[in-house]
This record gives sequence, C-alpha cells and structure tokens, in this order.
Amino acid sequence: MRAVGGLLALLMSISAAACADEPVPVPVPQTLEQAAAQRERADALRKQAEERYQAEQNACYEKFLMSDCLVAAKKRHSASLITARKLDQPAIDFERAARRQDLESREAQRAADNLARQSEEQGRAQRYRAEQTAKLAEREAKLADKAKKAEAGRQRSAAEQAKRQAKLDKRARQDAEREARKAAEAAEPASK
Repeated sequence: MRAVGGLLALLMSISAAACADEPVPVPVPQTLEQAAAQRERADALRKQAEERYQAEQNACYEKFLMSDCLVAAKKRHSASLITARKLDQPAIDFERAARRQDLESREAQRAADNLARQSEEQGRAQRYRAEQTAKLAEREAKLADKAKKAEAGRQRSAAEQAKRQAKLDKRARQDAEREARKAAEAAEPASK
C-alpha cells in the first residue's frame, strides 16, 4: 500500500510539474522584422543552452554520480533546444509564407506584364500592318496616277502627232495643188 501511495505521490508531482511547465503560447510574428527578432531570440536561446550544457557537463565530471548528472543536463539541454525551436518555428513559417506570397505576387506581376507586353506587341503589329497596307495603297494609287498621266500623255502625244500629220498632209495637198496649178499655168501658156 505504501508503494502505491509513493507511486501516486510521484505521479502527482510529475503532473504538477507538467502543469507548472505548461508551454507559454509562442507569439506568431506579424511582420518580417518581428520574425527576424524572434529568430534572433531563438538563436540566443540555443547559444545559451549550449553554453549552459557545456558548463553543466564540466560540473558533472566533478560529481560522484556523474552519469545521472549528465543525463539531467542533457534533458535540460534538450528542453531548452525544444523551447528555442518552438520560438523559432513560427518565425520560420511566417518568413516562408512571406517569401511565398512575395514570389506569388512577383509571378502575378510578371504574368500581368507579359499580358501587357503581348497586347502592346499585338497593337504594334496591327499598327505596322495598317501602316504597310496604307503605304501599299498609297504606292498603288501613285502608280495608278502615274499610269493615268502616262496614258493621258500618250493620248496627248498621239493627238499632237495626228494634228502634225494632218498639217503635213494638208501642206502636202496644198503643195500638190500649187504644183498642179503651176504645171497647169505653165501648160496654159504653152497651149496658147
């Protein structure tokens, strides 16, 4: 009965110790600066735990029950590292989420920039095609105008040539008539 009572007392003391050592809620950082500060505190806790563990180990080597002392020192060291990790983990998670969010926003910005660039390139391509079509239409209009002017020039030239030819024909007829009159006048005195 006494052993059961002792065991019960031991369990109660362990549960009381567990209740006394209930973990304090770790603050979740809200900014990158808070996360960096929290990680620095966790690093400082780790460093203190290492220094304390080294000091406790050195002190344990001077005690008679050295292995029990080393085991207890190791447990305290592990508990300190767990506390530091619990402080560090929310900061790591926050930084990771912030990096992920930053990456996603950069990807979204890059996608928006690509869409804007593509639409701009399509606009430029459409303007270029429109300009080329306008230039081609202008060139064709100039060529048609030149062809029209050339045709008008040929017609004018043909009309002038026909006019000249008509003049030459008229002059040749007049010359022939004059020659015929002269020949008739020259033949008239000879016939008289």
